[in-house]
Amino acid sequence: MLSSGISLWLMRGGGRFDSTLVPSETESSQALHLMQRDLPARPLAFHLIFQHPTLPASHPTVQAEVSRSLAPLRDHPRVAAVRTAWDTAPMDPERVSRDQRFTRVSVELRGYTSAVESMVFAAEGGEAYAELRPLVRSDVLAVLAQGALALHHDFTETTRRDVWRAEMVILPVVPVLLLLAFRSVMAAALPFGVGLLAVAGGLAGTMLLSRVSSVSIFATNVVTMVGLAVAVDYSLFIVSRFREEIRHRSVADALGRTLETAGVSIFFSGLTVALGLLGLYALGLGNLGSIGLSGTLVVSFAVLYSLTFLPALLAVLGSRVDAWPVFRTPRNRPASGFWRRLTVVVMAHPWKVLLPVVTALLLLGAPFTRIRLGATDVGMLPPGAEARRAEELVRNEFPGQETNRIAVVLDYGDRSPLTAPRIERLYDYSRRLAREPGVSRVDSFVTLDPAITLGQYQMLAVMPATAPPLIQGALMQTIGRHIAIVVLHTPHDAGSDAAHALVRRIRAERTVGDARVLVTGHTAFDLDFTGMVRDRAPAAVAIIVAATCVVLFALLGSFLLPLKAVILNFLSISASYGALVWIFQDGHLARWLGFAPGPIESGTPLIMFCVTFGLSMDYGVLLLSRIREEYQGRGDNTLAVAVGLERTGRLITAAAAIMAAVFFGFAMADLVVIKAIGIGMGIAVVVDATIVRMLLVPATMRLLGRWNWWAPAPIARWHARLIR
Repeated sequence: MLSSGISLWLMRGGGRFDSTLVPSETESSQALHLMQRDLPARPLAFHLIFQHPTLPASHPTVQAEVSRSLAPLRDHPRVAAVRTAWDTAPMDPERVSRDQRFTRVSVELRGYTSAVESMVFAAEGGEAYAELRPLVRSDVLAVLAQGALALHHDFTETTRRDVWRAEMVILPVVPVLLLLAFRSVMAAALPFGVGLLAVAGGLAGTMLLSRVSSVSIFATNVVTMVGLAVAVDYSLFIVSRFREEIRHRSVADALGRTLETAGVSIFFSGLTVALGLLGLYALGLGNLGSIGLSGTLVVSFAVLYSLTFLPALLAVLGSRVDAWPVFRTPRNRPASGFWRRLTVVVMAHPWKVLLPVVTALLLLGAPFTRIRLGATDVGMLPPGAEARRAEELVRNEFPGQETNRIAVVLDYGDRSPLTAPRIERLYDYSRRLAREPGVSRVDSFVTLDPAITLGQYQMLAVMPATAPPLIQGALMQTIGRHIAIVVLHTPHDAGSDAAHALVRRIRAERTVGDARVLVTGHTAFDLDFTGMVRDRAPAAVAIIVAATCVVLFALLGSFLLPLKAVILNFLSISASYGALVWIFQDGHLARWLGFAPGPIESGTPLIMFCVTFGLSMDYGVLLLSRIREEYQGRGDNTLAVAVGLERTGRLITAAAAIMAAVFFGFAMADLVVIKAIGIGMGIAVVVDATIVRMLLVPATMRLLGRWNWWAPAPIARWHARLIR
């Protein structure tokens, strides 16, 4: 596919796509920074789990086959060390499963170091992992890769496959819908071509962005989804208006009139979408903002191509825009029809339409009031993903090696933790943490050996040079110049309620003696990021709404229409939010869509709002612009609404069908978060283009009457000067 090809080509030059979203001001991020500052770096590593169908891991046949499988890694320049259960005598029990069927090997990378490995998804070292993992093969043993590097790799590869799979579904469907809308091969080909160009430009920009900053692994999905939908829709509006105008104008006049009407609408529509996406960036939610930047890029390309490249093609084609008709229809359709009849009926009984429809939309949105948010974790990978299977295996079969670790950092400011009173408080604190429900193991300097007394730990801390090498190594890894680390192991999933409750209980004790307590790890980040989303979402919504109202006023010159459009937009988005919770959290349709129900990924509602709010305005801008055009020519509000909806109804339906098809195509994704975003935005578009535009817009326009076009005198004068 075009977009996939460009993406792969640009990726050869590097770039960084991360699943990590750790804003620097969060507690979890501050704790990570302290660990990186004070603790010695260790080689990044991934792990390989081997299993024989019948023999235990200790059998010589298994050992020999494991050694043979690892041979390509031992002398590889990217590998610093390979550590197996048989490196020590007796065999290291932590590298063998409780039933003796599995053995776990660690592969340390050369040139990549971190003091906080496994605290977050690892992006550094991903290139080395992708090169090394295929080298380990066995016809006798089952092999699984596990660890932060494996998780990041599987998230990235699954994201790429999701884009490819969605394109395979979407690209054949969009041309068919365009043919049904235009009944001409040439007219249908133009929007489709512009859509491909916009997506290619957006992906190219995203790949270039990834070379200078961290970009979310979900950015390419959103770029493809939004870019194709927006570019095809904008081009559809231009081509449709040009076909209408060229029936009774010259090519130059028809093109000029098209750009004066549909072109202006598209410019303002693109501006509203870009404002929404930039709002996502302005929130400062880690690399989630990169989705906003990437989305803004692809929308900019869509507007640019629709207002420059496409008009140039239309100028060349002229009346041949209708070349190669596939369905013969009269060029001059009657002015009346389904849309006018529907509008007349609705405006004849506005309250009877408005009240039940609004009530129904509010009921559809009601499930959103009980939404549960969670961060990206291994459960969002498809069940068959290697890294997910490996993580589940480690959790179930390797006691004490749980993959969810909670790191507690005791920050002593500019003081040393190696004093007798502080070691005593650390000793007591570590044992209190070990008694917490859900904690299976605690690792710290003062839990190395139950046989060592508090007094001995204090002596070792004061005179570390006298300690055995093993104790000295543990001291270096858990005690920094100004910090002490306590690592908790828990069998609870990182995003589970039990893990969240554990972190909250730890954070309830803000100090231990004169040390500040900071908590980090996947679960801590989950809580921090979710809290930031909850805290900052209202500001984002307010900024986007205010900016959208200003843009719509600049287009329409009305004080009330922008407010009404925003309210109706909220109704359609709330309905999609309710569906999101009903489907993905409650688990309805889980069997059909192929996912395990659970909390909604924290960024999903915000991404949906920032994207959908602007996209829904597409149809509102087009419809209201046409109604305004008719009102200025006729002076009759009711007639202007009826004619405006008649002229745009079929076009909006076609555009919405195409956009919904693009979004619903991502229901085929393996990643639950992409599946949820696609389905959620598809539902919002369908609701907006049908229930809202067909029923609520004419009902509210009828009730407001001439007030639709009112603006305070000073603002009206400002608008008059603006449009001169």
